[in-house]
Amino acid sequence: MNVAPRLPAAFRLVVTGGGTGGHTYPALTAIRTLQARLAAGGGTLDVLWIGTPTGLEARVAPAEGIPFTTVATGKIRRSSNPLKMLGPANIKDMARVPLGVAQARKVIGEFQPDVVLATGGYVAVPAGLAARMCKRPLVLHEQTVRLGLANRKLASSAARIAVSSESSLPLLPEGVRSAAVVTGNPVRPEVLSGRPDRAVAALGLHGFDPRLPTLYVTGGAQGAQQINGVIREALPWLLEYANVIHQCGPANVEELRANAAMLPPYLAARYYLTGFVGPELPDVLALADVVISRSGAGTLAELTALGKPAIFVPLASSAGNEQAHNARHLQEAGAAISLEGEVTADRLREAVGPLLVDPARRASMAAAARAHGRPDAAERLVDVILAAAAG
Repeated sequence: MNVAPRLPAAFRLVVTGGGTGGHTYPALTAIRTLQARLAAGGGTLDVLWIGTPTGLEARVAPAEGIPFTTVATGKIRRSSNPLKMLGPANIKDMARVPLGVAQARKVIGEFQPDVVLATGGYVAVPAGLAARMCKRPLVLHEQTVRLGLANRKLASSAARIAVSSESSLPLLPEGVRSAAVVTGNPVRPEVLSGRPDRAVAALGLHGFDPRLPTLYVTGGAQGAQQINGVIREALPWLLEYANVIHQCGPANVEELRANAAMLPPYLAARYYLTGFVGPELPDVLALADVVISRSGAGTLAELTALGKPAIFVPLASSAGNEQAHNARHLQEAGAAISLEGEVTADRLREAVGPLLVDPARRASMAAAARAHGRPDAAERLVDVILAAAAG
């Protein structure tokens, strides 16, 4: 945005979206950023989060002191076969949406927000439709390259559509492109403030070889069997060329630890295995020279904001195949490598080997990744929210 909107003395915001971290954490970061912006000008923020009782947002919002309420919603189970889309489960869930709209309309009508921010997930549909009925400005935020199902349903009702990449613009329906603004995907500020030395101290990585690059492997909080299997097979080779931090998921630690026990001591000293990476994640990312991971929108936002070369192994079952679209987008820009289909140890070695042995290649990919990163995405999204409120 070229002109900073004038800050109101008080602002009321309804946030809706969630189910997963990809929808929940951008919303939380936007709330924190808007709150800080208003406070700096002497203003206040009154916020209400509409979510589902079982989604991640049901835990995150109360933990952050954010008032939280739920409405009925339904999950649409996708299929390439249109007849399967009309199955009993989908029909039952779709019948819940009108009830959710009525509930959300009551909530929004009573709260009278200046803006409703929807970040995706099934719960965003009833709340977004209710925003239109209550004549409240609706701002959509899309984390992926292509609009998710919920945001596609709401696009025509939105005052603004905040997208994470310029490449999303031509994919929008022509009738809503004028409402689109490229903001990027908000990244939690703490992710951008890591320090390599703190990772070494916190994890006890004193056996790592400082002459070698560090590879961070992650499959998300629960780990990824596909990634774990390929790393297990390629591990002796990887450790000849890199130090490895492997976040494998709590249920997979013992099996992988038994496999690592067969490593020669000089290689074992370069391998750190953990089920979960918690508050030390920013420092681990700061230490990493290369990352192997899934390609969810939040991961892409963090890695590009940090300028990290990455090997992506997209989750094949992700909604709308969005992880593959995300990974291909960065691969086409020279900012990552995408491994789709059957991923073997040989394919992994071919992809990651040149990055591990060639600092110049790593630097080139890091620069390309950084060019796609938007560390100021949260501030940009707040600009959009304030502009929507101002009309």
